[in-house]
Amino acid sequence: MNVSMSGSMSVSMSVSMSGRGGFPGYGENAPLDLSGLTDAAAASTVARLVDGSFEEWAEAAAMVGYCARPVRLVGSSTTVDTTTGEILDTYSSTDAPLGVLYRACGNRRAEVCPSCSRVYARDTFELIRAGLAGGKTVPATVADNPLLFLTLTAPSFGPVHGPRPNPGAQADAPGGRCRPRSGRGDRVDTCGHGRPTGCMATHDQDDPANGSPLCGDCYDWSSAVVWQWWAPELWRRTTIALRRGLADRLDVAERDLKQIASVQFAKVAEYQARGLVHFHALIRLDGPDGPGSPAPIDGPTLAQLLDTAARAVRFTAPPVDADDATDTTRVLAWGRQLDIRVVRAGNRTDDPDGPLTPEQVAGYLAKYATKDATTIRGETPREHLTRLASTCRHLADRAVKTDEHTPYRLLARWAHMLGFRGHFATKSRRYSVTLGRLRRARHRYQRMAAHARRRGEELETAGLEAHLLADEEETTLVIGSWAYQGTGWTNTGDETLALAAAARAREYHQWRARTRKPSNAEKGNRS
Repeated sequence: MNVSMSGSMSVSMSVSMSGRGGFPGYGENAPLDLSGLTDAAAASTVARLVDGSFEEWAEAAAMVGYCARPVRLVGSSTTVDTTTGEILDTYSSTDAPLGVLYRACGNRRAEVCPSCSRVYARDTFELIRAGLAGGKTVPATVADNPLLFLTLTAPSFGPVHGPRPNPGAQADAPGGRCRPRSGRGDRVDTCGHGRPTGCMATHDQDDPANGSPLCGDCYDWSSAVVWQWWAPELWRRTTIALRRGLADRLDVAERDLKQIASVQFAKVAEYQARGLVHFHALIRLDGPDGPGSPAPIDGPTLAQLLDTAARAVRFTAPPVDADDATDTTRVLAWGRQLDIRVVRAGNRTDDPDGPLTPEQVAGYLAKYATKDATTIRGETPREHLTRLASTCRHLADRAVKTDEHTPYRLLARWAHMLGFRGHFATKSRRYSVTLGRLRRARHRYQRMAAHARRRGEELETAGLEAHLLADEEETTLVIGSWAYQGTGWTNTGDETLALAAAARAREYHQWRARTRKPSNAEKGNRS
């Protein structure tokens, strides 16, 4: 890392990048963006330069991938060979830079830690791509099987503001009026609360009004929260309905379907401007012998079965309390905007020049896996999102007064998620490799690389991926005694520099993705 100061602080950090030749953001003439550096942060960075700890901090930051909020540990560990009892290695936090062991926080949310969320997104991308084209312990023959891209939306709980397309324009080209309506003559149609039922404004994609109801008193806030709470149950019932429809199509009993076909999926949730989630899913059909075995039907037929299943799914939500049971019966379903697209009909019929490819879908799902409700809230909370959160707490209070065992008793704990309690990224068991296995492989690699560095040896790369992902019994045991010291960097300057370095690393990876040539395998998949 090189640091220079002329009026304002400028830092050029040599972020570890293999194959960085030609990257415009590398070198002394490409300082990090520290436009947000406060006086206090600048002073703490200068203090590190003065006391000589700056290089140690840079080493520690690189070891955690420029995590914004690393966990600080103190203690020691010993690595023992379980077969011989031999002590292979010892390590102490006193040996680490700054005398403390820093570990990346591992948070998947981009607004909490950009660096760790990017690792999570890359893992998710690899997980999804492996289920599309094989690799990472998944056979390459999965690329021959039918594949669908499904989007499920929430129903309407009242009209909301939002960008609209111009008449005759594409759906993703906003510029039309929000909800053009008018009464007869000079009279404007209004709702029962005296508010206009239309909106003649033109909203762009970043308009803070997007997603807010035209009338907050007409909007069914309670039903919106209840739907959000039970959305995972709707998804579960959709997968069941699809398997039942598939069994009926193949003329077998549902319990015998696994002898003929297997439905596998990867799914992510995405918050919309109105605060409700949409589900995006890849659904693959395999034969009876696991991933990549020949499927009994093609993609368009599977799409028809999925369309029928998703549109028919219903779930009667339990009432919130006694008053709710008297006044309201909520039969939950998906919204009318159901989209099913065939990515592959089977036998590698996907068109790389078309509007949708497996790689695009994998990147799309991975991107949304790092987001949550705070992503759409922004720095200034939007009124309708704040009201959804308060509705969660209000319904929870009502529910527990009636029944302490009510399914809504935990709703207040999920108010920050606007009532959504499901996982943002899920997959079926045999869709592809698991995130746990990918993380274990990374930990194995880090341990092997650190061991090689300490011994001054080169890390053997031949067959490395297969070894890292192998489901084999560990022959070493790590015995450690560690104590938690805290979370985060110890001064604001460290965090600012880490965030800037993480941003530069992202720029590099994006540049490399744009400039790298496709591999032979990729070319083969596109032929």
